Amino acid sequence: MIDDLLGRSELKERINELETKVSELQDKRDRLEEQLQKADKRRKEAVRERQEAAEQINRMEDRIAQLQGEVDRLSDDSQELYYRGRKHLSKSETEAILDRWMTLTSQEESVVTAAIVNTVPDELRQTFGKRSALLSRAAPCIAVADEDSLLSAAFSPPIQPEPFVEWDNTLSLDRSWFLPTGEYTFALVRSDLFAMAEYRGDEQLSVTGFTSDVMGDHSKGGFSQDRFERRREEQRTQHLNECQRELSNRQFDRLILVGEQSVLGDLDVDPDTTTAVDATGSPEEALKSAYHDFWMTNLYLI
Repeated sequence: MIDDLLGRSELKERINELETKVSELQDKRDRLEEQLQKADKRRKEAVRERQEAAEQINRMEDRIAQLQGEVDRLSDDSQELYYRGRKHLSKSETEAILDRWMTLTSQEESVVTAAIVNTVPDELRQTFGKRSALLSRAAPCIAVADEDSLLSAAFSPPIQPEPFVEWDNTLSLDRSWFLPTGEYTFALVRSDLFAMAEYRGDEQLSVTGFTSDVMGDHSKGGFSQDRFERRREEQRTQHLNECQRELSNRQFDRLILVGEQSVLGDLDVDPDTTTAVDATGSPEEALKSAYHDFWMTNLYLI
């Protein structure tokens, strides 16, 4: 009775309601933390599985090349065609090889460097002979060789130059094809994520990024499916518009653009280089992974 007169009953009821809501929110928070922990564990497992898959792919590709060489030998009494070695080079490994190979000198016009995009030039076919088939498999690539076949290899660099063939007394290699040099913007675009960083060489000067809530696949049909597709397309368009604005405000004009192949072509930009990469996680995690994968170089010993 006294509580009613003093208005304490209403306050107590309100306190009970708030305590109940606090308890519900705490439960929800605990569930979300548990979900985040599980998601982080799944992400780490996915990264590990991707690395294992990449290693398996390399072994299988080498085996395929060896088997293809065996097929060529059996069908054409020629020598076996397979790479003497194949390796994914990190930036430091690439730099070490460039430092060594770019100091090599020989007689005038006895060393050839060539950028191959699609077809192996006839001039190189004369140099590599039947091993030209290995260049075709590595293309797009940069081939190097000397007239005595002591040096015979191909690179698949991060940045592929325009086709050329050049004979000289040294290798005509440019570090900017293989390593981060100068000032440039590196951007990662997915249908639900954007990340961008400015670099001077290998030094990151700034970084920005965001994620967008874009609907996934929908299994229903009919009107519901059509409405869902329209809504998802609206979300995707809004996301790409935001990506476009960020790219327009970049500090450096030189642009390396990577991400999902299905969305890169929908951006109104003119990148210096573009390639598809598989990078997941938060914007900064995905950017770091994409940057590492982009600056890998494939080396083929022919």
